[in-house]
Amino acid sequence: MSWPRAATLSRLARTEERVAWLFLVPSLVLFVAFTALPVVSAFFISFTHWDLFNPPHLAWLDNYLTLWNDPIFRQVLGNTAYYVLAAVPLQMLLGLLCALGLNRGVPGQTFFRVVYFLPVVTSTVAAGLVWAWLFNSNFGLINMGLSLFGVTELPKWLVSSRWAMPAVIVVSVWQGLGYAMVLFLAGLQNIRPELYEAAAIDGATGARRLWHITLPLLSPMTFFVFIISIIGSFQIFELVFVMTKAGPANATNTLVFYIYQNGFMFYQMGYASAAAMVLFLIVLVATLIQYRLQDRWVHYD
Repeated sequence: MSWPRAATLSRLARTEERVAWLFLVPSLVLFVAFTALPVVSAFFISFTHWDLFNPPHLAWLDNYLTLWNDPIFRQVLGNTAYYVLAAVPLQMLLGLLCALGLNRGVPGQTFFRVVYFLPVVTSTVAAGLVWAWLFNSNFGLINMGLSLFGVTELPKWLVSSRWAMPAVIVVSVWQGLGYAMVLFLAGLQNIRPELYEAAAIDGATGARRLWHITLPLLSPMTFFVFIISIIGSFQIFELVFVMTKAGPANATNTLVFYIYQNGFMFYQMGYASAAAMVLFLIVLVATLIQYRLQDRWVHYD
């Protein structure tokens, strides 16, 4: 390559790099201002006592020790784990089943896609209010329907420590189902039809094709849906706020709501920041574990 041509390519590369940075800078500024800086600030605030009205003073590890010894915080951790372990598998399984059904070329496929995806774009607050009315133990349509089938001991739902969290999980799965379905459907449509044809010629049944072709080739998308579902589930807040206010008796209190309570209702910003750091660490560890384990079940070929 001649020197003038190499110099021209070098100038072109520098120009492209400058243009790339021009497009990246706004996103980087927003990321630093609204993500990185708040996280760093919360980390330092977690080592202080601060009520928003008076200057903060150093607390060292007092907030973290208080968290460790707080029985309500342990209950909140248990509630959050219960929610995540129930909502994530249900949402993924139902999303996959819906995607498999729509991928078969059923009539009205576009209509069903829209219907399943509508809850995703519906306001969480509005959905929570409607579902709270449906779950009302006195005049809610759900208990009215159960009574028609002869159920005598109707659940109290949102005012029962036993049934409040399952009710929140049902609404959360209903709202997130469409998002998982669309992602799974995109993954299914990227699988080459020739693989199914070859398997059918070899005598593979539908179940064997699902187990040996569909699920392995869908594993990268499954991994992606799993990660974003876990991260989103740990951040559950709006439904709890609208439907139960973390009650009854903290039965539906989750980590994000607990952070909100202590920070903006009790004005214990240092304590709330310590809880936020614990949440950040849990999500980080859960994500890193999945990235380490992906080699065992995710197939990119």
